Amino acid sequence: MNVTRENVDELNAILKITVEKNDYQAKVDKTLEDYRKRSNIPGFRKGKVPMGMIKKQYGKAVLGDELNRVVSDALYKYIEDEKIEVLGNPLPKNDIEIKGDFDNPDTFEFAYEIGISPVVDVKLSGRNKFDFTKVKVDDALIDKQVDDLTRRYGKLVSVDKVGEKDLILCQFVELDEAGEIKVGGIMNNSTISMEFVEDKKTAKEIIGKKVGDKVVVDPSKVSKGGKDTAAMLGITEEELANVADKFQMTINEIKVMEPAEMNQELFDKLFGEGAVTSEKELREKVKEDLVKMFENDSNRILVRRISNSLIEKTEFELPNEFLKRWIFVTQNSNHNHNHDHGHDHQHNHVSMEDIERDYENYVRGLRWQLIQGEIFKKNDLKIERQEAIEYTKGLLVNQYAQYGIPAPEDKELEASAIQVLKDNKEAQQIYDMLADEKMLNYFKETVKLVDVEVDYDEFLRIAQDQNA
Repeated sequence: MNVTRENVDELNAILKITVEKNDYQAKVDKTLEDYRKRSNIPGFRKGKVPMGMIKKQYGKAVLGDELNRVVSDALYKYIEDEKIEVLGNPLPKNDIEIKGDFDNPDTFEFAYEIGISPVVDVKLSGRNKFDFTKVKVDDALIDKQVDDLTRRYGKLVSVDKVGEKDLILCQFVELDEAGEIKVGGIMNNSTISMEFVEDKKTAKEIIGKKVGDKVVVDPSKVSKGGKDTAAMLGITEEELANVADKFQMTINEIKVMEPAEMNQELFDKLFGEGAVTSEKELREKVKEDLVKMFENDSNRILVRRISNSLIEKTEFELPNEFLKRWIFVTQNSNHNHNHDHGHDHQHNHVSMEDIERDYENYVRGLRWQLIQGEIFKKNDLKIERQEAIEYTKGLLVNQYAQYGIPAPEDKELEASAIQVLKDNKEAQQIYDMLADEKMLNYFKETVKLVDVEVDYDEFLRIAQDQNA
């Protein structure tokens, strides 16, 4: 067995693997012997089929499988031993034919192309300034949160007249073009919330009406459209197309949410017994919770800002043509695999045009991955196993708290955490979360942060804008 490397340029190379007969023959013979022992061919006793027949039937397939295994092992061992940082996986070199004869197997030569990871130089220091955007937690925001909490724990009471946020229990009856009740039309009892009636003209017509009053409305204007309109009228979404846009709405009952009283019972419900004993303390606690809640979003915005900047300013080339071929091969081999399970192969096939179109997004993700990797390496940031276990224990404790269950003893908790980390998918998520945390801390310690306070609406706009 011999592996040689031919450099094409700094980012691309060809690996040639020469496989001798003694690298594969023993394993091929053993596999064929196993086939022979198991084969059941009419006219021969079990296990006594002539080897010539077995070779004729299975020889090439077994040889192909064994060569695949041998070559794959050799490739990955060579990459590991030579400490080559590759992108993606080695790909068979299509324009170089495999040397060797499957009918008279002896020496084979295979050629694979590899994409090499570029040198990444990340420049980040205290000279780099970034805005750290925070929400101005003012009285107006605290008032809104307190109002929401008292409403959430309030109770519905009946009133005489419709107000801006009331709930109306009503009956809908379909009308014909002349405004008369439609014969055989829709009739359904339902509920509407005035808070969600966005059409100002419709809202104006309903507000102030009393129990027993009738109003002609367009059902789509007193619901959230589609599914919601259909559910309100007691029909399917498909049937909506044939329904009139005029309905008589009879008000049967009007209910208003009466906020919960500011008393000890509410404080205990919200924060646990005795934790808060006055409205002043409640407002302080609400403020504290809001600051904590928004801090996570502020951190997310900061990481996005710095990563956008680093992706933009950290210059390095990538083996683009190799990467496109690699994406093409992996995406289509996945789809071929799906095809075996009854999927439409044609439908799933990914074309080179698809890859070209999405390539920029893919490359952006890869560039960030390489930058992150370099930051971890350069600053000796590591995630130790015990650290992952402790982090997982913390996640489990939070989970228990959510369900109101006391967390078990540390020994049992540790055993549960180790169990969670045995699941590759779960473990990957946890290591990613830890990596994000380390990255955030590194950014906060490294760059110069400028605190900027904005109101809630502006903060929401910034949080949703991927480039802000």
